[in-house]
Amino acid sequence: MDANDIGRRIAGIAALDQPLRRALYRLLAAADGWTTRDEAAAALDVPRSVAAFHLDKLADAGVAEVGFERTTGRTGPGAGRPSKLYRLAGDEVSASVPERHYELAGSLLATAVAESTRTGTPVAVCLRTTARAAGRQVGDEASGTTVVDALARQGYEPEAGPCDEIALASCPFHRLAEQHRDLVCGMNVDFVDGLLDGLGETGRLTARFEPAAGHCCVRIAPS
Repeated sequence: MDANDIGRRIAGIAALDQPLRRALYRLLAAADGWTTRDEAAAALDVPRSVAAFHLDKLADAGVAEVGFERTTGRTGPGAGRPSKLYRLAGDEVSASVPERHYELAGSLLATAVAESTRTGTPVAVCLRTTARAAGRQVGDEASGTTVVDALARQGYEPEAGPCDEIALASCPFHRLAEQHRDLVCGMNVDFVDGLLDGLGETGRLTARFEPAAGHCCVRIAPS
């Protein structure tokens, strides 16, 4: 990695040292395509000018890409100026903001495939067992910490809500989940459920598959 690339990545990390920009990062990460300033402002309930300012900061730092397109569907004279659009740049910020754990995902998937090959059990079944066991081990090692702290260490960015619910603002396996949603999201639910088991929270809390815009597909709720 040359000095220019290092400088670009440092700038990207620095740009995310602001709560609203991190929220915009998560919003762009969850989007299937381009996002307009109006859409970002509405999603985060902030003025359009504020959303535009921080989106441009992400673009200046190389975290987001910028495009222009007329979103009204009209063309020709009188169609108005093109809207400024944003999406995440091709490369993720490699210092893990938000933190990613692709190595863990790769290990779980490889273990499941090996077990399936050895026993003839379907890969999906082996992955459930493997992910839950790995989560349980992580929970055991985090014994004595809170659920929120244990999840934060794994890159989930937990947000405590009412009635002991916990939403996860980041998915440690984000790019993989985009490409293989059913498989990876199922693995994610089992991993988190295993982590809760390792922490001794089984019977009080459970991990559920509840996708929500800008969040991980897993939500934790009372059992």
